[in-house]
Amino acid sequence: MLSTDIASSITCHQDLSRFNTFGLVSEAKQYFDLKEKNQLIPLAEYLRNHALLEQIFILGGGSNVVLAPQLSRFVVHNQLKGIELLAEEADYFLIKAAAGEIWHDFVRHCLARGWHGLENLALIPGTVGAAPVQNIGAYGKELKDFCYEVEVFDFKTQQFSTLSHDLCNFSYRDSYFKQGGRGLLIVSVTFKLPRPWQAQLNYPDLKPVLETVENGAIEQVTAAQVFNQVCAVRRFKLPDPAETCNAGSFFKNPMVDAALHHELKAQYPRMPAYEQADGGYKLAAAWLIDQCGWKGRDFGRAGVHHRQALVLINRGGAVAEDIKQLAEAIQQDVYHKFNVRLEPEPIFVA
Repeated sequence: MLSTDIASSITCHQDLSRFNTFGLVSEAKQYFDLKEKNQLIPLAEYLRNHALLEQIFILGGGSNVVLAPQLSRFVVHNQLKGIELLAEEADYFLIKAAAGEIWHDFVRHCLARGWHGLENLALIPGTVGAAPVQNIGAYGKELKDFCYEVEVFDFKTQQFSTLSHDLCNFSYRDSYFKQGGRGLLIVSVTFKLPRPWQAQLNYPDLKPVLETVENGAIEQVTAAQVFNQVCAVRRFKLPDPAETCNAGSFFKNPMVDAALHHELKAQYPRMPAYEQADGGYKLAAAWLIDQCGWKGRDFGRAGVHHRQALVLINRGGAVAEDIKQLAEAIQQDVYHKFNVRLEPEPIFVA
């Protein structure tokens, strides 16, 4: 592919409102629809020749971003596709998925082929490529539990490389890709899925699955049953972005030290808290927000969902500033009441 082909494929003043699950009105100054891996090197050459390398913003499913009305960035929309079984060993499967694959569709694809393990992460919005950036997680599992390696492209060096699990530096809703690797485009992710498989039902929402099998034996629970339960719970608790514009859970569950945890527990005995390996505690952001009276509350063109206090919604016509002001108001109230600082999960892009 030639640089001239790239130039002719670039769109100016691209409407991004349908490319972000918040449904925010946003326009990209320049936009490129990435569909083939072989487009990357000529695209990088074009960006270098036009001094645009520092302006790249990589867009995936748009489920974890708050986009400004006017983006001065060069938006690369990663829509690379493809799923491949690389290896089938006695104790694991290796599956490679292109970054543009829709995450939930990939989970369902794996389930249908007997590649089990990702069921607890079903129905999380976004793409495969975005999953390691955020180290997505739900119901006791995280992306890091299954990530074998990540293939990336560096626009500045025009080089492809592969990062092992350890080099991805995964932590709670964080990774190397949110730290020093912001300039990298994720090309594909390879997953190592366990064989044989056993259900992970540690969270109360998943316990009803045990009632469907004889004697409540976890060994009899199937991956399909876990998948269906996770989907049912998420559909009940979380609004579908196609119907109510939102970016999923907006705040991370905060970590606090033991001293603050004990102080808060004395005041609020019913406060959910989960002890961590380092002696600290993870608190439930949704509970903290709910205690401040935000669940179901409107805030201009934005608001908080009536069933899930962690979900901020676009009530119609909202822009990034509306979401920002709402988030800051919630953060302020939670801090004043509990002395706990909430950190947003989505990134704000200008």
